[in-house]
Amino acid sequence: MSKQIIIIGSGFAGLYSALGAKRLINQTNPSNPPQVTVISPAPTLDIRPRLYEANAASLTAPLGKLFKEAGIAHVAGLVTSIDHAGQSVTIENAGVVSTMTYDRLVLAMGSQLIRPTIPGLGAFAFDIDQVSTAAKLEAHLESLPSQPPSDARNTIVVAGAGFTGLEIATELPSRLRSIFTDGSKSRIILIDRNAELGHQIGSNPLPEIKKVLDDLAIEVLLSTTIDSVSATGLELSDGRTIPASTVIWTAGMVANSLTAQVPGDKDAMGRLIVGTDLRAPSSPNVFATGDTAHVLTDDEGHVALMSCQHALMLGRASGHNAAAGLLGLPLYSYSQPSYGTCLSLGEGRAVVTGGWDRQVIFTGAQAKAVKEFINTKLIYPPTNSEEAFVVADPAYQIPPLQPPQPAAV
Repeated sequence: MSKQIIIIGSGFAGLYSALGAKRLINQTNPSNPPQVTVISPAPTLDIRPRLYEANAASLTAPLGKLFKEAGIAHVAGLVTSIDHAGQSVTIENAGVVSTMTYDRLVLAMGSQLIRPTIPGLGAFAFDIDQVSTAAKLEAHLESLPSQPPSDARNTIVVAGAGFTGLEIATELPSRLRSIFTDGSKSRIILIDRNAELGHQIGSNPLPEIKKVLDDLAIEVLLSTTIDSVSATGLELSDGRTIPASTVIWTAGMVANSLTAQVPGDKDAMGRLIVGTDLRAPSSPNVFATGDTAHVLTDDEGHVALMSCQHALMLGRASGHNAAAGLLGLPLYSYSQPSYGTCLSLGEGRAVVTGGWDRQVIFTGAQAKAVKEFINTKLIYPPTNSEEAFVVADPAYQIPPLQPPQPAAV
């Protein structure tokens, strides 16, 4: 019987784990090759970095054809538990429960938004964490013109001024202009509990970010928290109330709860702390990757972020290592010293930075061209298995963040 590599999740890390494992298996061509199986609700890749944009329901990429061509099996369902002693997982799909055994397991379930127990937050706040929730927000925004004019109808509050909060807040002016065709003016408020704007982003891009927020007339409330949310507004920690029928929560992420079932030290975000081989210290047949892994990216102490950028490379390494262990080959040591960010700042604007100190490289239209290349090309899955196996090499280098060059005439 063939050995089984199970990968939980078909996000960025899950996709590249599967391709990385299958690539190594094909290269070694063993007489009884291990089977690579991905378990996820559907063979699709949700393009989560784009969920601040309109048309959220379209922001998925099909993987079924690529999986079939690459020889990767897919099982539809949600893994609900892991049995480490028996090396099996329990899967639920449409009320049917089944189990699968594994020889190597890759945790690629990703992360999820933290929703604290603020009164009314669960019932009345929106988010853009998943395709379904971003589509729900979009439907709500499109329904606003049908409501009677009021301060609450015309006010949108974004809670959290990190990457996600800034991208949705700065995208909203153009989206709302297309929704309110009668010219109704919207009020956008960005709230953050920290005393400094974009405390996770660093100081270098802040002048450009602040300029865009000012140009878009987005109000910023710092050192502020939300005490409660209702259908018509919210109450702040300082006693102020804001009439708003739209509250978008973007603050805080945590590793998928299934990660907690794997013994071992976790960080504050619930990620399993692993070495550069990505193996779970207490379960050597289990690998953490993407948003489930707390791992150093370099020799200077930087830790991989919950980001597409790191998930893409972590996935390649975890899949390779899951297969290498079964094939008797040495494991690959994950390393990703280069780091860059590209933050969308609304219509025609963005900021691109390089390095962990986030030195600004591009702003404005140049940066926006980089962002559009990332969002529409770089992060989408390969179109065929031949291309996929080339880019699934764990030593593959993601292209540097540069504006696309015009085609030669």
